[in-house]
Amino acid sequence: MKVLAATDGSKHGRWAIEWLAQLPFLVQPTVRVLHVVDVAGLRAPFMVQPVIVGTERYLQAEVKRMETAAKATKKQSEDVLAALGLGGTVTVERGAVAATIVRHARRGVGLLAIGSRGLDALDRFMLGSTSNHAIHHAPCSVLVVKEAPKPVRQIVLAIDGSPASDKAVRFLVRTINPTPGGPDREPLMVTVVHVLPYLKYPELREAGRAVAQRVVDKVAKAGFQVVEAVRLGKPADEILTVAKQHKADLIVTGAKGLGAIGRVLLGSVSTRVVQHADCSVLVVR
Repeated sequence: MKVLAATDGSKHGRWAIEWLAQLPFLVQPTVRVLHVVDVAGLRAPFMVQPVIVGTERYLQAEVKRMETAAKATKKQSEDVLAALGLGGTVTVERGAVAATIVRHARRGVGLLAIGSRGLDALDRFMLGSTSNHAIHHAPCSVLVVKEAPKPVRQIVLAIDGSPASDKAVRFLVRTINPTPGGPDREPLMVTVVHVLPYLKYPELREAGRAVAQRVVDKVAKAGFQVVEAVRLGKPADEILTVAKQHKADLIVTGAKGLGAIGRVLLGSVSTRVVQHADCSVLVVR
């Protein structure tokens, strides 16, 4: 699988690369690191327009500073790849940050890794807003990194029975190694969360449990340890609560959910989970 890691030179951008070494892939991916320099969006402090007469000297100095920072970021990223034993390349490109990242993600990429926050607004790299753009517009799955890299032992898998939810399940069982420490070590723990709305229909609750059980069986067959968590309430809130209770290292969710009223709408839920989760979130397409 081809993986694209977007970095802006901040610690969050570096974490996006480092997390790729912590995710226990079944097959080692090919990694390409992308650093985007948004010169066109540069503006002087407190200026509304990107270019104002009289600010040319300031803007020229900023462009030079950004180009110097880009060289440093490229070198840092190459060093990180080498230290982690990840085979890959580092590319620096000019353009609008979010649009450029999404354009590169369309080039046969299976996973985009991106930090949840970046450098300050003056640097024009703002990965906070860029990560939000990516989960809505990137054609591939998106890993939003929220914290420093650490071994992945506890995974929360959010499901709702939709095709998008099924894709999240398939991604997990086909991409992640359940026993990264070896076949004799304890498998990763997956908590399957299925949240149902507050509706007084016992048959709906039973249908929800049946959906969860099918996923539990599939994930267990792939070699993971599995526990089931069927909840009533607001989907995003319950997913976040379960993740906190189980001290999740990673939340996996589909990009879109079912469209019928009263069902779990992972399209909006995934956005809220990404915004409010303490741990990293993988949004699968």
